[in-house]
Amino acid sequence: MKKVLYIILATLLFAYIAAAIYFFARDVHDVPPCTEVEVIIADSLEKHFLKETEVVAYLKKARLYPLNRKGENINTYNIKKELLKNEIIEEAEVIRTVSGKIKIVISQKMPILRVFTSGGSYYVDKSGRVMPSALGQAIYVPVASGNIEKSFATTDLYKFALFLQENNFWNDQIEQIYVRSVDDIEIIPRVGSHRIILGNLENYEDKLERLRLFYKQVMPKMGWEKYSVINLKYKHQIVCTKK
Repeated sequence: MKKVLYIILATLLFAYIAAAIYFFARDVHDVPPCTEVEVIIADSLEKHFLKETEVVAYLKKARLYPLNRKGENINTYNIKKELLKNEIIEEAEVIRTVSGKIKIVISQKMPILRVFTSGGSYYVDKSGRVMPSALGQAIYVPVASGNIEKSFATTDLYKFALFLQENNFWNDQIEQIYVRSVDDIEIIPRVGSHRIILGNLENYEDKLERLRLFYKQVMPKMGWEKYSVINLKYKHQIVCTKK
């Protein structure tokens, strides 16, 4: 009885697989050709790094532009995979409609830091990835310069820049970061002519909180031009140098 049941189940499974292969093959050949391509830059009102024409040119160069191709020759996964290689693109969705239209929806990366080194410049985005320096529009983010390895820029320095970007007060206040070494970092504020010595980036939240309180409690009394250097590198201390 068990043997008979096994044979029946095996037969049904074979029939199911054969039917699936048949219908899949038929569906592939029934896919309509691509008669229209629509490219949507979802966040184009906020960021203007990428144009629709550039997306089309990018796919044509990769020989993946689907317009006028047969349905069975269009691989939406490969199109998405190729788009995500672009250093400006954050996410991409490629949708095929029953009418033969291919819809490409793209969102762009968001830079939070610009890095200048002797070897050139680049942006670091909100996820810690590198973006090209030529983006087609002015981006107002903190600038980091000095002796900066890319591995440092996309890890510790990126985390620091993300903290600044997510904090309204520091996002408005900090303009430049200068890196002599990973243990000797300075920041330049937008207000005042003083330099701020951080030392390394350990406990930067605590260091900046001390500075915020100093700005709130001391600077209104002493004036913003009183000091040339504010040193935060020593634990639980603020050491100031007068002009």
